[in-house]
Amino acid sequence: MSTVSNEVVVIDAVRTAFGRAGEKGIFWKTRADDLCIPLLKALFERNPKIKPNMIDDSIWGCTNQLKETGGTIGRMIPILTLKQDGWEIPGVSVDRMCAGGLTAIGFGISYIASGMADCIVAGGIEHMGHLPMGIMREPHPGAIEAMGDETALNMGQTAENIHDQFPEFDKEMADAYAVNSQRKAEEAIKAGKMKDMIIPLEAEFEDGTKFIADKDQGPRPGTSMEGLSNLKTPFREENGRVTPGNASGLNDGAGAVLLMSRGKARELGLKPVMRWVSTGVAAVDPRLMGIAPVPATKRALERADLTVKDLDIIELNEAFAVQCLYDLDRLGLKADDPRVNMWGGSLAYGHPLAASGPRLVSFLTGLFRENPKARYGLTTMCVGRGQGYSIIWENLI
Repeated sequence: MSTVSNEVVVIDAVRTAFGRAGEKGIFWKTRADDLCIPLLKALFERNPKIKPNMIDDSIWGCTNQLKETGGTIGRMIPILTLKQDGWEIPGVSVDRMCAGGLTAIGFGISYIASGMADCIVAGGIEHMGHLPMGIMREPHPGAIEAMGDETALNMGQTAENIHDQFPEFDKEMADAYAVNSQRKAEEAIKAGKMKDMIIPLEAEFEDGTKFIADKDQGPRPGTSMEGLSNLKTPFREENGRVTPGNASGLNDGAGAVLLMSRGKARELGLKPVMRWVSTGVAAVDPRLMGIAPVPATKRALERADLTVKDLDIIELNEAFAVQCLYDLDRLGLKADDPRVNMWGGSLAYGHPLAASGPRLVSFLTGLFRENPKARYGLTTMCVGRGQGYSIIWENLI
């Protein structure tokens, strides 16, 4: 019986800019798979010691696996990028809704740790403009009863449910959290923090004009409490608290991570950014989807023999502000803890579902480079249907 346990490291992480979904989005006239090709090209260009024949698998998360993201996009990305050089690179697509990309990274970690692989590209893609949430789905007739009620099928309503069940987290607190996220994002963008991770690509406006997409479309500089106070509450008309201002947007984007065994990185003379420490996956009442990062993170911490105090940097996906308020509180953290989302989060940048996990990893690699004294970091997110996914990393800078 094999007892192989390789150390797994991140060599590089890249992403596209995140666009708004729909006709006004920067990627409205760009196919989803065409968002991924520049990322794989960039990983090879930025890491020239990595050759196509070294890639043991191409694992991509995607929530809506049909049309331009169908046909096992994880297999097609290397072929579209490298042509015949990509024929020998296997590929697979995975779906854990919002955590599809983080799960792809987790699967890649597992392959390398077990000795099944030395080098893997793992990523996530979502084009919510072309393939909206829920497209062509047909829930089981018993799904609503099995999950508690119909709110389990609507993520905005699950956030309203958190407000209901935990009234200590009110709308004013949610708006304040969102304002802070936008402020941090504005500061990070002005300081050029996104430049090393965003891979520019050519896109096209509705009128046919071509341009280079290299900036996130979602952030709203100058967001204020006054500006958020009177926004509509689309998930609940009366006594609603979740608004477009304190919820993440609908977005298009992709992200990719280059994973490797530490031994292979050493053999090639590559300098890893961070090392995988532990993973935690958990599930909760689907009607309270946003609370799941808490048990997932606690599992990851327990497996690593760490506590929240040991975490120097925390990247928590901001699907909804109220979810973040709950998660941080239950992990013993304040809403404005300086370790959390230092460059802002999805309330500002947007949340293209499966692409958000790789985005969290990209942010963490950048933050580790910027904070060499930081040792441990967390990437965590809630997932539709009541799941949470957390990965703990160690800084190797």
